[in-house]
Amino acid sequence: MSILIFADQTQGKIKKAALEAVQYGSKIAAQLGTTATALVLGPADDTELAALGNYGATKVLHAADARLHEVESTVYTKIITEAAAKENAIVVIFPHNFDGKAIAPRVAARLKAGLVAGAVSYPDTSNGFVVKKSVFSGKAFANINIVSEKKVISLIPNTYPAVAGSGTATVEAFAPAINDADFKVKVVKVETVSGDIPLTEAEIIVSGGRGMKGPENWGMLEDLAKALGAATASSRPVADSGWRPHHEHVGQTGLTVRPNLYIAIGISGAIQHLAGVNGSKVIVVVNKDPEAPFFKAADYGIVGDAFEVVPKLTEAVKAFKGKG
Repeated sequence: MSILIFADQTQGKIKKAALEAVQYGSKIAAQLGTTATALVLGPADDTELAALGNYGATKVLHAADARLHEVESTVYTKIITEAAAKENAIVVIFPHNFDGKAIAPRVAARLKAGLVAGAVSYPDTSNGFVVKKSVFSGKAFANINIVSEKKVISLIPNTYPAVAGSGTATVEAFAPAINDADFKVKVVKVETVSGDIPLTEAEIIVSGGRGMKGPENWGMLEDLAKALGAATASSRPVADSGWRPHHEHVGQTGLTVRPNLYIAIGISGAIQHLAGVNGSKVIVVVNKDPEAPFFKAADYGIVGDAFEVVPKLTEAVKAFKGKG
C-alpha cells in the first residue's frame, strides 16, 4: 500500500507544482501510515529525481523512455495506472495544472476511483476521507467524502508551499508496458513561453487591464515585475485586443492563478477576471476609479492614476531591496 504522486517535468526539470504535490502526498502517506512514491515520466536529470526525497518521497519511479518527453494524456494515463497497480497505490495525487487536469480524470476512470479535482486541503480521515475543494469559481468550498477504495486527488498549485527538507529517495527504473501503437497522437510542434517565471508557478504576479491604454505602456508593468521578481499577466480584453499574448490571460476563460501576491493595475474587476485570481493570498488593486468592483476583493487598494503610481512603486521596491 502506498501513495503515488505524478511529478511532471519540463525539459528534465521537475515543476514547482509537482514538488508541492509530492510534499502533499507525503503528508497523506504519514496520515495513513504508509509511504509516498513519486512517478516521473520522460528524460529527467538524476539530481532532480533524487531531490524529490527532500519533499517526502521515499521512492521515485522513473520511466526514462524518450517517447515520453512530451505529454500525451492517453499514454500517460496507461502508464500511471500501471504504476498505481505496481505500487498498490490507494491514493494517486496530481498537480491541478494543465497535465493534471488532462490525466487525473482518465486515471480515476481506469481505477474506478473517486476524484476530487482542485483540492485545497489535506484529507480529513477522522470520519471517512473528506477533501475540501473550491467551487463556484472560488466563491465557496465543498467537502467531498471519497468512499471508493482507490482515490484520486489533484492539488491546486500554491495551496501549500514546497519546502525542501533533508529526506532521501531511492530512484528505481520503471519500464511500463507501452509500444509504438499506444502513441496514437503525435506531437509535431511544441511552442514554449519564454520568460524566467511561468505564470502558473509565479508567487508574485503584476497584471494589467484596459486602464493601461495600450501595449506601448506595458514597459512600466514589466519594470515593476522585474523589480519584484514577478510574472506579468493581463485581463481578457487586453489579450483579445492583441496588446498582450493570450498565454498571459488570467480569468474564468484563461488561467487560474493562486500567487502569494497579485497586483492588478488598471483592471476593473469583472466577475470573470476575479474567478481566476480570487485564490491569491494577497490582492493589491491600483485604479483611478474608486468605484471599481476590484476594490471589494482587494486586501489593499490605491485610488490613483497608474501612470503616476506604478513608477513610484517600482522605485520604492528598488530602494527597499537596495537597503538589503
